[in-house]
Amino acid sequence: MLPADDPSRDLTALQAETDAGLPHVALVGHVYTILLAGEQTGGRYALVDIFVPPEGGPPPHRHDFEEIFHVLEGEALVLFRGARSAARTGATVNIPANAPHAFRNVADRPARLLCMASPPGLEQFFLEVGDRVATRTGPLPVLDEPARAERLARAMRLVPIYKNEFLPPP
Repeated sequence: MLPADDPSRDLTALQAETDAGLPHVALVGHVYTILLAGEQTGGRYALVDIFVPPEGGPPPHRHDFEEIFHVLEGEALVLFRGARSAARTGATVNIPANAPHAFRNVADRPARLLCMASPPGLEQFFLEVGDRVATRTGPLPVLDEPARAERLARAMRLVPIYKNEFLPPP
């Protein structure tokens, strides 16, 4: 038997391009727009729109949550357990929990990925480490060396809390 409907949870309908209330966070050279945070999904998942300029992408890492990417626009080179594969517009990529991975936009135009993390928490990490920007596409902040060092130190303090681990480059 299913549990009763929870009327305290509302329908969410939004537009990544135009909803002024959505947080846009710049981190590691791209922008994460948090579409749905864990508190909106009953702690089941988070949904994030990722704008990745050419040559952008996170460093190799792993974490204890499931992560699914769907390529809305462009192309990403995915590094998964040391193997490389291309993910083009329309591709869906599942990253199992704890698996080492990274991705990079190898095209000459921006890529756009939709990312679901289950359980949520990734979106909170982005909010705590990154810099708020005006829109889904930036503009990206220009950080000097002390500011970059501070962001890295903050990220390193928070990775254990959010069950992440940065890995050395392949």
